[in-house]
Amino acid sequence: MRFAAIADVHGNHFALEAVVADIRAQGISDIVNLGDMVSGPLDARRTVEIMMGMNAVCVRGNHDRYVTDYRLEDMYPSDRLAHSQLEPAQMEWLRALPFSTIYRDEVYLVHATPDDDNTYWMESVTPEGIVHMAAIEAIEEKAKGITQSLILCAHTHIARSVRLRDGRMIVNPGSVGGPGYRDVVPFPHMLEVGTPDACYAIIEKVGKRWHVTFRQVPYDHQAMAELALQNQRPEWASALATGWIR
Repeated sequence: MRFAAIADVHGNHFALEAVVADIRAQGISDIVNLGDMVSGPLDARRTVEIMMGMNAVCVRGNHDRYVTDYRLEDMYPSDRLAHSQLEPAQMEWLRALPFSTIYRDEVYLVHATPDDDNTYWMESVTPEGIVHMAAIEAIEEKAKGITQSLILCAHTHIARSVRLRDGRMIVNPGSVGGPGYRDVVPFPHMLEVGTPDACYAIIEKVGKRWHVTFRQVPYDHQAMAELALQNQRPEWASALATGWIR
């Protein structure tokens, strides 16, 4: 079994196109998508158009849910912009995506955690806003009841893999289109991945063991940074241009 895992595109269709081209260049046909396709000061309509034509296995992210289910007055600015860009059929497609799913009987897919689409799984945040690796006990607690040997999650935009003590593996493929953000849950914090390149993962099962390769793909990130500036989001523009928020 060999496939690609993508996540957290956030309306960045240039990054998505570059990643899909790289996946095809690796001879890979199967793609799973872990959500948060929209929400960002970029182009939600074109992004969902690409995703709907890919025949990928998809789950819905927290921002996909905000865009389809929240009232306009309750949305964050990026969600509100994405909502204004999407066609009705695209909204319905996003709304119909599952919270989680099983891929080929062996892989559990979810955006964040099995219980909450807005909770970090492999990371923790201190009250001072420092993001760090979570304790193995906390990571394993969230994995209780999942029988699949491979678990894929996203949400933090950090490419990471953890092998649990029972042999199961958890993988976050990183973010295709959002190399930095600020958040207030569970405490105000900032996350920066340090590169503007698009990130995804190639996953392969060899015998009974899973192997993961993280790939960073250059693309025209400056064009996306300029679009974020046009939409009056300088922090997004900084992250898209450099991988850092300044």
